Amino acid sequence: MKNFFSGRATPINSAQLEPVLTAWLGSPLGEALLHAERERLAPVISRVFGYHVLQLSCAPDINMLTDCPVGHQIRFAPDWVEGKGMPVADIENLPLGTDSMDAVLLHHTLDFTPDSHRLLREATRVLRPGGRLIILGFNPLSLWGLSKNLRWRSSTPWDARFISRRRLTDWLSLLDFHVESVEYGGYLAPLKHPAILDMAADFERWFDRLGNPAGAFYLIVAGKHRVPLIPVTSKWKRVRAPHLVSPLAETGRVASGRGTIIPFKPKQK
Repeated sequence: MKNFFSGRATPINSAQLEPVLTAWLGSPLGEALLHAERERLAPVISRVFGYHVLQLSCAPDINMLTDCPVGHQIRFAPDWVEGKGMPVADIENLPLGTDSMDAVLLHHTLDFTPDSHRLLREATRVLRPGGRLIILGFNPLSLWGLSKNLRWRSSTPWDARFISRRRLTDWLSLLDFHVESVEYGGYLAPLKHPAILDMAADFERWFDRLGNPAGAFYLIVAGKHRVPLIPVTSKWKRVRAPHLVSPLAETGRVASGRGTIIPFKPKQK
């Protein structure tokens, strides 16, 4: 059932969404979108270095990390499927240590997860300071966003959230991220006509030269601020500690022994 105030259908759980979204991404229109996303993502993901990289997706069978040089790549499935051998986890409650990932890729996850804020906070938690957060999301200011709003019966992927780029960058700023770059892609119309799909690469090349921000998706790269190695402390004025001394008698002199008083004796006549 569609909620007309939010523009989003009642979300289904991740185990039900996974086969539906995977099947759509395997369709001609979905494959054309994935091809455009991989073309944009390749120069970004190939520059990621470290030991561990995480991809969070509602369709984990779609591997977007093929161009990443990092050896340990992690993807979680929403439910156990015999023969896949993929670990199972709730992507909004990750079984990973804090500051343990060198990079995190969110592949349309914020568009479909029930709680986008919670997922973003969880991705922030597992990302190490100085690491990269890479986000692929549907752009509402595009033909795809218009198509979503004109559909009476929302089906995948048109039941996605379509979060605006401006709103997402505001969220990242609150989480202490620095947005390094924003790119757009996927300029093909959301139609299944074979002739239009055959021209997808040409559309991508033509509109990219114009810097058009109306692509079907955006690619955001953000860096998590580093924690300073030397803690910043307040500069207090240094005050010398008081010295404990013995009082001097008006009629005496201080001897070489500390605190010793030598009394004054008048000369005998």
